[in-house]
Amino acid sequence: METYKVAVIEDVKKIGFKEVKKREPEDRQVLVKVDSCAICTLEQRVYSGVMNRYPFAGGHEAAGTVEAIGKKVKGVQVGDKVAVRLLNSCGECYYCRNGHENQCTTSFIAETQECAMGPGGFAEYMMMDASDVYKMDPKIDLTHAALSEPLACCVHSIENGQIGLGDDVVVIGVGIMGALHIQLAKLKGARVIACELDDTRLEIAKKMGADILINSGKTDPVKEIQKITEGRGADAVFCTVPVAALAKQAVDMSGKLGRIVFYTSFHPDNPIDISPNKVHSTEQIITGTVNPMKKDFLIATRLLSGKLIDVSALISDCIPLENIEEAMEKAIRPDTYRIIVRP
Repeated sequence: METYKVAVIEDVKKIGFKEVKKREPEDRQVLVKVDSCAICTLEQRVYSGVMNRYPFAGGHEAAGTVEAIGKKVKGVQVGDKVAVRLLNSCGECYYCRNGHENQCTTSFIAETQECAMGPGGFAEYMMMDASDVYKMDPKIDLTHAALSEPLACCVHSIENGQIGLGDDVVVIGVGIMGALHIQLAKLKGARVIACELDDTRLEIAKKMGADILINSGKTDPVKEIQKITEGRGADAVFCTVPVAALAKQAVDMSGKLGRIVFYTSFHPDNPIDISPNKVHSTEQIITGTVNPMKKDFLIATRLLSGKLIDVSALISDCIPLENIEEAMEKAIRPDTYRIIVRP
């Protein structure tokens, strides 16, 4: 019996390996040989003990090569390079059926690997439903393809921000999500202003295409954006940092008809002061964004396959699956972007 390895987070900062039977795919199943799986904040939180979900087969930003397909699979062939969509939805609830599967009421209860709950990308193989496998360009670097999921999250956010040609767009924070927002906003034809405390990350913002850089520790960003926009304020602001005070800042720096998108979850979830009269009189839109829809994931794979988005500067290191604890320790450091685990 042929088996393969799956990494499972068993407790706080403890990862073990399980042996899982390698099966042939049935009907609409696709067996994917995993090439790359990025470590996201979710896995970092479980590994660090912030979230108690043990045992947990982590890894939901994955890409690989099709090794075998079921007899009813039409969209991919053996040998195709693919990204896999692992943030699943039920397809039956009200939100799934009205086209908002990212708001699924029972989403993300994944059992990709039979040995433990979780998306299961930290493994040598994955058995996927064909509907969750997205074909990539045959020449793509699979470490880049693994970032389809975080890019899809940002695609959804950018769509919520309703960017128009020539808009002044502010991105608060230049972590990986902020960096992807910058590139996407530039593709939409915006002038992009990046706000960040770290000068090294501001250099990344410049590489991503940001037109104006503001070090928020040295300059009042709200006043600076008022100056840059000749008193109007920004047309769209994306807050990608989980600090409530910056959410307030995002509202303050936007102008009439401005769209404010709270991209991140906030910890702690402190309330902020907002003037209802200002929202009333300026027609500002304050919204959030959570999880990508299928359409967003498709767009992300096309952007990466077409080399319209470059993620090379956002991959800090690639580490073998057998050294996944080392990879996790690197991933939780604040000076890294994505760490890729490679079986």
